Amino acid sequence: MNRRTPPPPSDAPALPAEVPSFEAAVKRLTEIVQALERGDLPLEESLRLFEEGVRLSRASQARLDSAEKRVEQLLSVDEQGRARTAPFATESFDETASDDDP
Repeated sequence: MNRRTPPPPSDAPALPAEVPSFEAAVKRLTEIVQALERGDLPLEESLRLFEEGVRLSRASQARLDSAEKRVEQLLSVDEQGRARTAPFATESFDETASDDDP
């Protein structure tokens, strides 16, 4: 007889296939808060949703922090009021970057 591997227990945290966009994370966080505020969920489901919410919140905060740093770099000025320019790291690889070789 062929036996299938049983599915993971329902209280196991679900791992997202990919990190959601900021907007998708905020939407999901809103859904989680509404579900938890209703107060009609079993304890294990509430804990699972809370854990998911914490992960989404941390990922969203990291994105906001990164965006804030980029904006600060773009808006910075020197003592004479001229715009300062400096390269900043992005999430994608920049193939046009030049080497520092003389």
